[in-house]
Amino acid sequence: MFAVGTRGSDLRELQKISHDSRSAITVPDFTDLAGVQEQLQSSVEAVVVDVTPETPTDTVDTGKKDVVFLLDGSDGTRNGFPAMRDFVERVVEKLNVGPNNDRVSVVQYSRDPEVNFYLNTYTTKEDVVDSVRGLNHRGGSPLNTGAALRYVRDNVFTNSSGSRRLQGVPQMLILLNGGKSFDNVDTPASALKQQGIFVIGIGSRNSDRSELQKISHEPSYALSVPEFTDLPGVQEQLSTVLSTVRVRGTPMTPTVTGKKVTDFYTPMSLQHAH
Repeated sequence: MFAVGTRGSDLRELQKISHDSRSAITVPDFTDLAGVQEQLQSSVEAVVVDVTPETPTDTVDTGKKDVVFLLDGSDGTRNGFPAMRDFVERVVEKLNVGPNNDRVSVVQYSRDPEVNFYLNTYTTKEDVVDSVRGLNHRGGSPLNTGAALRYVRDNVFTNSSGSRRLQGVPQMLILLNGGKSFDNVDTPASALKQQGIFVIGIGSRNSDRSELQKISHEPSYALSVPEFTDLPGVQEQLSTVLSTVRVRGTPMTPTVTGKKVTDFYTPMSLQHAH
């Protein structure tokens, strides 16, 4: 809370009311308020950094993540699929898998999406790795990336499927894609972002770069490789992103970053003094 007073105000009282003593600002007269506008503006901007969730902070454990892999299993990725599978395995190996740590899910899609396993299906890294190694390429066409994005939002990033989004655990979607989508991705991509899901798109030379950038959290998180066999080259890049996301846990939902609720309280005496 910020308090602004005039020479007639009690400064110590203002300091007591304010968030801290520096948040109490005084002016000789209310006509001088313009002079503190910039000071107040920069203080309000700075508060964005300090916003803490309303839930107890111990529920927002930034050392854990829910990671969903969305794999293009269409006819176009038949040759590259073993390399995609190996890549997922290597990324999982670096995670701290456990019911109270990192949770992993894999979904494969072409015309329709199909869940291989949910975030709460396996509780050990060994079981997740075994399941990933046993993945079979689905095949099929056309490639409906939009429908797949919508599907994971509605069916995988949910409480019943093991997502801890409502507890403030960072939510990540890693898309491995080998072609341009047959359907539209705009609305489903926006819906994922609004829900606080952090998306990384990884494509091959046949992917649509601008489509991947649209889907990803921001354009720089769209990674590309010439062939899926070159995926080890972006693994380090992905690991860096995965570790930085830890500090971005978004508690509760929906969270709109950068917005502030600002209430101004004006004493009744002033409201009626015309």
